[in-house]
Amino acid sequence: MTGMTTPIDPRDPAATGPHPARYPGASNAPTLDSWQQAPDNRWAFANLGELVPTATISRTRPTVPGAATVRLGALTSQLPTLEQQLEATYTDAFLVLRGHEVVAEYSKPGFALDQRHLIMSVSKSICGLTVGALVDDSRIDPARQVTDYVPELAGSVYDGPTVRHVLDMQVAIDYDEDYVNPAAEVQTHDRAAGWRRRREGDPIDTYAFLTTLRGSGEVGEFQYCSANTDVLAWIVERVTGARYHEIVSELVWSKLDAGRDAIITVDAAGFGFANGGVSCTARDLARVGRLVLDSGVAPGGRVVSEEWAHAILAGGDRDAMTYDGFTSAFPDGSYTAQWWCTGNDRGNVSGIGIHGQNLWLDPRTDSVIVKFSTWPEPDTPSWNALQSRLLLDVCEALDAV
Repeated sequence: MTGMTTPIDPRDPAATGPHPARYPGASNAPTLDSWQQAPDNRWAFANLGELVPTATISRTRPTVPGAATVRLGALTSQLPTLEQQLEATYTDAFLVLRGHEVVAEYSKPGFALDQRHLIMSVSKSICGLTVGALVDDSRIDPARQVTDYVPELAGSVYDGPTVRHVLDMQVAIDYDEDYVNPAAEVQTHDRAAGWRRRREGDPIDTYAFLTTLRGSGEVGEFQYCSANTDVLAWIVERVTGARYHEIVSELVWSKLDAGRDAIITVDAAGFGFANGGVSCTARDLARVGRLVLDSGVAPGGRVVSEEWAHAILAGGDRDAMTYDGFTSAFPDGSYTAQWWCTGNDRGNVSGIGIHGQNLWLDPRTDSVIVKFSTWPEPDTPSWNALQSRLLLDVCEALDAV
């Protein structure tokens, strides 16, 4: 941190503003107490899902739980145990896109192929592409300090590091990412975002939570921290003046030729949970991977520059990657722009989320592999090893297709 400042009150909703309004002219974020009253009702009646839990009344007949969808024939001659491996790793959906052709697809009983699924921290990779688009447009400079864009973070651990340090997870932060530890900062983060029941004294929203983070702020060594992605999303909002999810739509999703809208959870302030809150279909997530392999171009136009896409595939700073949970499997691994880079001879790169979410790129066969899962535990060495082995097995099977 570069200096001392007056701490922001994390329970004051106005302390971290201004933030993009949920509707033109809104003076405050609509709340559970105000949404039925004018003027908030003009917006809330058309956007109720941001305030109150909702369920879909489908336009098609509900899926009746039955047999799994299994279209794996293109791979099973080389990988005869594939279906069993998918079942053993709690797979909800699996898809292999080679070039622009779906060559394999699977879904568990009761899960529709066009059904959205939470992608957890694969959401980070989508944020990285959104930031990349703004960098390419000269609206974000990765070399500038975070506080140049969000001065409210002065005095926090983000007072000093650059946008590039945050993109590459190279900031030393007092942040415990232990998902099952109630005392960990990641659970406080979840509560601020509305993912867990709030406790007395919790920050009022994600913006406020980010201002509370402390640490040495030293840079140059990898430390995985979900808060970094939400800082990037805050920067996105500041340079565009729009809500995070609106910019993801404008710069990324609207260009994918997606089959369905994606959705993202929002907190009390309406801030999208950029680090882990996106849900989408497997086919649409594969389209995200496709644009990286296609040098930044999607069916609706360029999303990021060729240089940005190629830098993801080339990998980041290997010397900075000291996390043995990754290097034990991938000794030449790195992390860059919110993507995990294996550094193996295939050049595999992945967006990864807890409980077994993967957006896996295989440049050698020009393929994208998507895997949605619901592991019983969030993140363990054994589950990660099984998942990595499965994905590598699929890549080797693709060599013969």
